Amino acid sequence: MSEQDDTEREFDIKWADGAVHKEPSARARMLAARWKENPPRPQPFRADPEPRTPRRSSWRSTAIVLGSVAVIIVLLGYVNFQASY
Repeated sequence: MSEQDDTEREFDIKWADGAVHKEPSARARMLAARWKENPPRPQPFRADPEPRTPRRSSWRSTAIVLGSVAVIIVLLGYVNFQASY
């Protein structure tokens, strides 16, 4: 084989892109089959998110955590104080 034969056999991307029929991906085929039976509802480009339940205010959570830490520190200090006697 000569070098000229090898260059003729190389894959030509322009030739592949110019193909008349291109096979869709597996996901595209799956969605097409699913949507034939049950088409999706139309949605705007950026749909509004579902309404959320209101969150607790952050100061309450902070107060609970800091209060718990303070109680643990006082409890450990009391236990240490009792152990020293």
